Amino acid sequence: MSKYVLIGSEGCGSVIVELAMREVQAEFELEEIPYLEPGPDRDRLLELNPLGQVPTLIMPDGSVMTESAAIILHLADAFPDQRFVPSSSDPQRPGFLRWLLYINSEIYPTTTFADDPDRWKISETRSQEYKDAIDQYRMELWANVEQVADDPYFLGERLSAVDFYIAVMRHWRPGKKAFAKALPKLNTIADNVSRLPQFESILKRNFPDS
Repeated sequence: MSKYVLIGSEGCGSVIVELAMREVQAEFELEEIPYLEPGPDRDRLLELNPLGQVPTLIMPDGSVMTESAAIILHLADAFPDQRFVPSSSDPQRPGFLRWLLYINSEIYPTTTFADDPDRWKISETRSQEYKDAIDQYRMELWANVEQVADDPYFLGERLSAVDFYIAVMRHWRPGKKAFAKALPKLNTIADNVSRLPQFESILKRNFPDS
């Protein structure tokens, strides 16, 4: 194998990694699957990633990487000319790492908390109340990112991987309109990313309203 294989699903976290791979012009093949649907694709995914989640990245040597932040940091090492992860000597690196991991550890998991209330033993009568509470909490978490965001991108003039997350995750619960209303700075950043030629087709394919 001489190239990466990115296993992903439309509109999911794999889009974040696809943006990063396009930015570094990595040679890769995208395998889009309905990752939650039972069948051969799901079975293969579970063999590669016990959590059955996307993105799952098969490396050129056949090994497997999971977790979008880990993949982002790997690509920064594998393509040293990239600029979306500040170098170890860059004064913006500590802030970048802080918010990259904040988005991944605090905000990202809430998308799964509300998707399947039955998994958490939430009764059917309370499931909507539970989803609404999670959505509100998610927006409160995003508000912390809004407070420190620069312009035109999160770090200022420099495009970073944090911008990839913002551009993709604004389409997730509670939806793009709610995101734009509550988080105008982050929404502008997402718009700026969506207009970049190298990303426009990817985001339009996954989110037609981009």
